[in-house]
Amino acid sequence: MARTIEPLVVGKVIGEVLDMFTPAINFTVHYGSKQVANGCDIKPSMAVDRPKVQILGPRVSTNLYTLIMVDPDAPSPSEPALREWLHWIVVDIPEGSDATKGKELVPYMGPKPPTGIHRYIFVLFKQKSEMMVGCSPPDARGNFRARQFAAQYGLGLPVAAVYFNSQKEPATKKR
Repeated sequence: MARTIEPLVVGKVIGEVLDMFTPAINFTVHYGSKQVANGCDIKPSMAVDRPKVQILGPRVSTNLYTLIMVDPDAPSPSEPALREWLHWIVVDIPEGSDATKGKELVPYMGPKPPTGIHRYIFVLFKQKSEMMVGCSPPDARGNFRARQFAAQYGLGLPVAAVYFNSQKEPATKKR
């Protein structure tokens, strides 16, 4: 699994948004039939509806996970390490199932890159216990920090992450 980290380092996901971690679980993210792979391009029009996120593993497991989706390029490209734009938080997702089995803390919002190429990062954390008790949504989607959220709720380092790139589509060529 170590090679799955390299695209996250090259794409500056590790460093700017996440600390170095060792992947410990596999998960997939699909927009329709397209699977998200590190650095792939997905048009905003393809990502309007929330993706199907599947956490692979045994359904008999008692492990629960938190999924966060952020755009570190939205607020200020000159200071990407300081804050991110929050697109989605789902907590208490059981291992071996998909994100719809968890509790949506912040509703999904699709990509809306105003200019340039933006990275949209899905980060998965293994929970130490059920999160909904005492877990409240952030006050705003802007100025979110994945590291700070993880520290606040004792999530530790991520167990998996994947990201895609997206850019504004010309108004006449949306599909």
